[in-house]
Amino acid sequence: MIKDRIINFLSNFEKENFNETFPLDYCLPVYHCVSDENLPHLNQIIQYKNIKQFEEDLDCFSKHFQFVTWDEFKDFVKGNSKPKKKIALLTFDDGFREFYDVVAPILERKGIYAINFINPAFIDNQDLMFRCKASLIINEIEKNKIVNPKIYNLLPSKKNLKQQILQISYSKKELLDQLAEILEINFNSFLKEQKPYLSFDQLNILTQKGFGISSHSWDHPLYNELTLNQKLETTQKTFNYLKENNFLYDSFAFPFTDFGVEKKFFDELFKNEDLFCSFGSAGIKLDSIKKNFQRIPMETCENAETILKKEIAYFNFKKIFNKNTMVRK
Repeated sequence: MIKDRIINFLSNFEKENFNETFPLDYCLPVYHCVSDENLPHLNQIIQYKNIKQFEEDLDCFSKHFQFVTWDEFKDFVKGNSKPKKKIALLTFDDGFREFYDVVAPILERKGIYAINFINPAFIDNQDLMFRCKASLIINEIEKNKIVNPKIYNLLPSKKNLKQQILQISYSKKELLDQLAEILEINFNSFLKEQKPYLSFDQLNILTQKGFGISSHSWDHPLYNELTLNQKLETTQKTFNYLKENNFLYDSFAFPFTDFGVEKKFFDELFKNEDLFCSFGSAGIKLDSIKKNFQRIPMETCENAETILKKEIAYFNFKKIFNKNTMVRK
């Protein structure tokens, strides 16, 4: 793509000490999982990093930014603190078990805080997010090589099976259960045996250790596919759960993306006086909704230094055309 070539070219001119040229006073990286293992429910949908890569990313952030806690981030936004360096708030999405097993021990050793935005529907492995189901299905098809012809009855075409399965939307997620039945994949058995998500007890232990647990919608829909009432319902249901169970209920991170989410939703969202801010994941970008902050996706098969240099270059390029702010209508 032309855009990628432009970004790659411009990023070569970024300084090594890029915290000086970083265009915002805050950096908000977002991850989902860190593991040295091949995770079949994620390997088709997330390019998650291994432990060595993640630790190298953390070292890069520590060199250029000052990691902060959730309370310190709020104080910074309110103007109540003036850090010596630009700040970084480390965030994770989806509440995968590796946050407890792998990530938390690394962060404790390095003295770094993180907040994990979770979906209550998946706590204690009660259900599996629809995209994770798609990943398991694709792995099974690739393993068998011979495709059960019944699968084609559920899909529009016999071509690009993987792409078609990945494109199955939240509103049609029952189709994934039908595919799994044909392939004899038992999602409940997978949940019971593999335990891909954090348990309620683990969430409480993480909170006691000082990590943040906050809102990512009830069961991870794509918000621009929902009606306004559906958006508000899944969001409020999650806030209620978090508040009742003494987790953080003053922040919200959009599942997938906040692209295409209308201003009316934000107007309704921030009628909740408990809510401090929300988060998207569009990279280094400003937002016409001042309480909505954009995070930087870190799972792109590149290290933190490369990702940040590209993000800075792209932000500055868009600035020329006044296109580095997301405008809500």
